Amino acid sequence: MRIAVLQGGGSLERQVSLQSSQRVEESLRRQGHEVHGVEVDAGLVARLVALRPDVAFVAVHGEDGEDGTVQELLEVLEIPYTGSGPAACERCWDKVVAKRHFATAGIPTPDAVSLSAAAFKRLGAADAIGRIGERIGWPMVVKPSRQGSALGLRMVRGPEDAPDALMAALSYGDRVLMEHRVDGHDLSVTILGDEALPIVEVHPADADPYSARYTIGQTAFTCPADLEPATTSAAEALALRAFRALGCRGFARVDLLLDRRTRELTVLEVDAVPGLTHTSYLPVAAETAGIGFDALTERLLDLALEGVTDRA
Repeated sequence: MRIAVLQGGGSLERQVSLQSSQRVEESLRRQGHEVHGVEVDAGLVARLVALRPDVAFVAVHGEDGEDGTVQELLEVLEIPYTGSGPAACERCWDKVVAKRHFATAGIPTPDAVSLSAAAFKRLGAADAIGRIGERIGWPMVVKPSRQGSALGLRMVRGPEDAPDALMAALSYGDRVLMEHRVDGHDLSVTILGDEALPIVEVHPADADPYSARYTIGQTAFTCPADLEPATTSAAEALALRAFRALGCRGFARVDLLLDRRTRELTVLEVDAVPGLTHTSYLPVAAETAGIGFDALTERLLDLALEGVTDRA
């Protein structure tokens, strides 16, 4: 097949995209496909029209790749592509929208409050931080509502920590999400097709969460996660519910927390275009399930070509 691997882009996650796309290109070439790396920039449409690929492999993270933008263009060009459709990507990309869908579907998620930059600049929202903390509970995590890879994320243990965290989050967008920080185990569940792969438990290092995620050796993980069978089944079922609630298809990664005290599970977010780098959780989960990287990329292509007329 002639495959366009969409890569790069202008977001802050460009380098992660290039790492993912390089692995994907090497894998697909090993399998005998005609592979073309296609930069996602102002020349994208012209390149795709000239190339006429059989399918596009979306390996663009951050804006344009995860927010539904490139998916909308691919639909216009009638090119099948990996992953979820535009609407599902939009829901996943915006954490506030995702939480509203979780609430509608009865999916447990940590308590949170979202406010716009305008509320802080013009309406004195900073004076309500103490009340927000009392409402959702300290400590809380402050993060941009539309951003990936832990960019702009800060832990806030009390009102005195809030100003710096809010400034950091709002430097990445015009809306901030303040979410209760559950003291729990970080779990990552990859949905492939309509099945959950082995659960990854993440053990973050005491470092910047973004650099730790993409630097070999800075973040440890256990796969399969050391959980009781009942907890494993519950986490897989909850991840599938979240995947379906946002209208995802093909594959996605669902991040959950398992409360250390109550053992209750909550959903943090769904990543519609998860990374495929050497430190990404999806390939680790697939490998644990006996699916090598080449088999994984081929499976993602197969899913892209299934039901191409039925996208969310």
